[in-house]
Amino acid sequence: MARWGVIGTGDISDRLVSDLAHVEGAQVTAVWGRALDRARAFAATHDVPVATDSLAALLGRPDVDVVYVATPSHTHRDIALQALAAGKHVLVEKPMASTAAETAEIFDAAERAGLFAMEAMWMRFNPLHVEVLQRIADGEIGAVGSVRASFGTPFFPRGRVKRPEDAGSALRDRGIYAVALAQWTLGEPDSITARVTVTSGVDTGGNATLASATGFAQIAWSGTEFLDLSAAVAGERGWITLQPMFWAGSTAEVHAGSAERIFASPEIVTHARVGNGYGPMLEAVEESLASGETEHRWHGRQQTVAIATTLDRIVAAANGEDR
Repeated sequence: MARWGVIGTGDISDRLVSDLAHVEGAQVTAVWGRALDRARAFAATHDVPVATDSLAALLGRPDVDVVYVATPSHTHRDIALQALAAGKHVLVEKPMASTAAETAEIFDAAERAGLFAMEAMWMRFNPLHVEVLQRIADGEIGAVGSVRASFGTPFFPRGRVKRPEDAGSALRDRGIYAVALAQWTLGEPDSITARVTVTSGVDTGGNATLASATGFAQIAWSGTEFLDLSAAVAGERGWITLQPMFWAGSTAEVHAGSAERIFASPEIVTHARVGNGYGPMLEAVEESLASGETEHRWHGRQQTVAIATTLDRIVAAANGEDR
């Protein structure tokens, strides 16, 4: 049984803690917020015993084993390192940090301390994505040659991502899902071409092509307009479409097998979302903690740093700097 401390009182923390209440053995014992009144309101809503505006006080509590970090992304690295130094395991909201180097720094600190660290990439643990990735690995659509994925909705900027000082980035907030899907199915790219729109110092959208010897991915992201919210992975013998919203969806169409299945009647795969969808990821964290693992095999250091590296390279490519 893990005792959790929650760092951050925003919407994501609210939804995750609601799901954590249904994970066997998990208990939230304390919450931190920059404003004490908000921390107390959050605690009252979720029946959390302790609310504080002192990060040191939360990290010093003996009844906190693991912390969930859901503050503005530019603070993730420093808070995660403080938590690890205090002997706490960490689950850090994506993006885990602002750069690949900072992401690796968190894993380095966790390894030295013998503690668990993971980025909260809930898509990797969604039962729909687990099944789709397994079908692809089993060769159902043949060798993967292309991926398309986009995430764009005109709700940007939000308070936590509109300020340059908060390292706001539609790429790291939304495009990260498209990059993750591409790398899980195609691997890391050899070359990248990209265009990024910057408004008042903030990345608000863009698109990129990630190319390798075996195929390519076309991805796009935006916080100012709608983009197609589905995704598809195609191979030699068919393709799989993830219905909107592809990163959090519950339905996929498998176009593979007979001509009928490919062109007219694809197999429909459905995994109804339970709660807010964070449960499978949280259960995976609990299982890793119970077994003494310091990272999860599905989304550990290698996968997380590789995706962060591609995000860095997209920015560099847009600036004409990627090699």
